[in-house]
Parts: sequence; structure tokens; C-alpha cells
Amino acid sequence: MTKAPAPLPPSRRRHDREIIALAVPAFGALVAEPLFVMVDSAVVGHLGTSQLAGLGIAAALLTTAVSIFVFLAYATTAAVARRVGAGDLPAAIRQGMDGIWLALLLGAAVVAVALPTAPWLVEAFGASDTAAPYATTYLRISSLGIPAMLIVLAATGVLRGLQDTRTPLYVAVGGFAANAVLNVVLVYGVGLGIAGSAWGTVIAQVAMALVYLIVVVRGARRHGASLRPDAAGIRASAHAGVPLLVRTLSLRSVLLIATAVAARLGDTDIAAHQIVLSLWSLASFALDAIAIAGQAIIGRYLGANDSDGARDACRRMVQWGMAAGLAIGVLIVLSRPLFIPLFTSDTSVRGALIPALLVVALTQPIAGVVYVLDGVLMGAGDGRYLAWAMLLTLAVFAPAALLVPTFGGGLTTLWWAMALMMVVRLATLWLRTRSGRWIVTGATR
Repeated sequence: MTKAPAPLPPSRRRHDREIIALAVPAFGALVAEPLFVMVDSAVVGHLGTSQLAGLGIAAALLTTAVSIFVFLAYATTAAVARRVGAGDLPAAIRQGMDGIWLALLLGAAVVAVALPTAPWLVEAFGASDTAAPYATTYLRISSLGIPAMLIVLAATGVLRGLQDTRTPLYVAVGGFAANAVLNVVLVYGVGLGIAGSAWGTVIAQVAMALVYLIVVVRGARRHGASLRPDAAGIRASAHAGVPLLVRTLSLRSVLLIATAVAARLGDTDIAAHQIVLSLWSLASFALDAIAIAGQAIIGRYLGANDSDGARDACRRMVQWGMAAGLAIGVLIVLSRPLFIPLFTSDTSVRGALIPALLVVALTQPIAGVVYVLDGVLMGAGDGRYLAWAMLLTLAVFAPAALLVPTFGGGLTTLWWAMALMMVVRLATLWLRTRSGRWIVTGATR
């Protein structure tokens, strides 16, 4: 007679409940974000290979323009969660409002730069003569939605810090549905082509930003937090975000280098790379759900001066990350015959796509741990270490990727270089977590 499995210890059950309560809705919200690009890829992909190649370059540039400011979400989540742990909700929401005002200022600055420089940026990426016009059109139109995208990031950080990941889920699902409908209607119904895809995304992002602002403003009024911009608070938010900005710039540099190398391999490889990158991003955002839970939970524990709770939560989330990564890797392998036809009917693109996709599947267990540890250190406010660790990773990845065309490698070789990047990230994050130096308690770090 087999014995029943031993029950989980109380602390583990508590951590599991917290992780599930935050990660499950965060998973839905995070998966919905890359689905914006995936919908664009699926719709535009059937216009032609040149259009899809143009979208690949423009989407990489646009994602970079927004993602380098992801500290608006990450730093805000950690800061707000610490104050929640310390029991000061008005100060927590005030911190979030400073982040939203900073997002609006940064968004306006990015648009001012992106509009006139779009053709030069596309050319610098090595786009072919056939793909460049489509890339420029998509980039110019989509850049108009950048302020809304940054407001969404900051407001999401506020709600995550308040331990609310359900509202971002609802907003993200609504935005994805609107984007999907608008893409089909504007691209094929109205006949705008790739421009219609870009306009659909802009409209959906603006609507999402408006919904977030309504939710946050109501919360601020309920708790008596000021809505006015505070210069000192905005500067403090910017200062706290600088290390995470360096970290994110380094990570985005990795992705930009990968896309630039793929572009120089030819239209077939860049088109296949765009599909692989979209799926890789989808898997990354899915794994990041546990990291988002980590940011909120770790920040709250440290704000409440509970270092033991923070350590226990970290250990449990690592186990979750590894298991989730393994499951996603298996799912990618098993489901590839179903999703590949959605993106392209070009046999040469499919031929380049499949082996690179298998590399992505193999690295998912590593990625699961990487994202969790990244979230733990962000929740602890350990941005300075994260910045240096990502700079080291970039220094290892860049020469490996840039040498791919020199030695006659193809898209699969490029994605093995991406796998190397993830291994380096794992090593640096694991060493820091084991050292315990990230544990600093109190309402502020």
C-alpha cells in the first residue's frame, strides 16, 4: 500500500497561495502584451514576406523604445509594495502617481525623437530595399502610441505593488481583443495594409491607458493621495529607475543585435526570426508572471521587515519557475505544427523557423529560473547589481552573435548564441541570490 504524499509545510502552502493569486492573472496580462505583436505578425504575414520583414524590424525598434522604460513598472512595483508592507497606502499610491507623470514626460520625448528619425533607424538595421518602406510606415504610426504605452507600464506597476494583478489582466485582455479586431478591419476591411495594423495597435493602447488612469485616479482619491505632479517625487522615481534602465538597455541591446544579425542573413531569415522572437517573447512574458509575483511579494515582505519570509518565498518561486519553463518548452515542441501555419505559408521561412524554435524550447527551463531571480532582485530594489550583471551578459553575447554571419552560421546558430546569453544571466543572478546581499528591509531601500 502506497503512502499518501506528505502535506506541504504551512509556509510553503502560504507562498503557493500568494504566488498563484498574483501570478495567474499576471500571466494572462503578460501573455496578452506580446499577442499584440503576434496578431500584427499573423495579419501582416499574409500580405507578403517583405511586409512581414518590415514589421519585424519596426516591431523590434518600437518594442525597444517602450521596453527600455520598463523600469516604470518594475521600480514602481517594488517601491509601492514596500510601502504596502509598511502599512502606508497613501504614500504607496503617491509613489505610483510620480511614476505615471514620469511616464508621460518620457513618452512625449520618445515620440519627438522617433518620428523624424524613423527612416534612418530602419536603414541602420540593415533592412532590404523591399522591406524598408513597410518598416518606416509601421514605425512612424506606431510611435504615436508610445506615451500611452508608458502610462500603461507605470499604472500597471502601481496596481502590482498594491497586490492587484487582476485589473491589469482585464485591461490587457480588452486591449488585445480590440487590437485583433482593429487589425483585421483596418488591414483588410479598409485596405490600409501595414499602416492599418499600426493604427489598430495605437488605438488599442490609448484606450488601455485611459482605463488605467481612471482606476488609479479613483484609488488616489479614495486614500487621499495627491494627483498633482511633484517635481521632487518625479526626480526620485527617475533616479530609482536609472540602474534598471541600464539593465533594460543592455537586454534590449541583445535583442537588437540579434535582429540586426538576422536582417543581414536575408529576408527569409529575418521573417523567420520575427516569428521565433514573437514566440520567445510570449514564453518570456508567461514565465515573467512568477517574476511579477516575486516583485510584489518580496517587496512586501522586506517592507514588513520579514527577511525570512522573503527568503522562503524566493526558494519556492525558483521551483515554480523551473517547472513552468519545462512545461512551456514541451508545449512549444508539441504545438509547433498548429501555430506555424498561422504566421507564414512560405516554405523557406518555415524551414528556417523550425530548428531555431527547437533551441528556444530547450532553453525554457533555464529561462524560468532566470526570470524568477530577476523578479526577486527587482522586488528587493537591487537594481545596481542587475545593471552590472546585464552589462556582463551583453559583453559575452555581442561578439558571439556578431560572428554568426562571419563563420557562415544561420538563424539556428544565432539562437544558440541567445541560449548562451540565458546561461550567463542564470549564473550572475544565482550567485547574487545565494549571497543574501539583496535582503534589505524597511519601507525604503
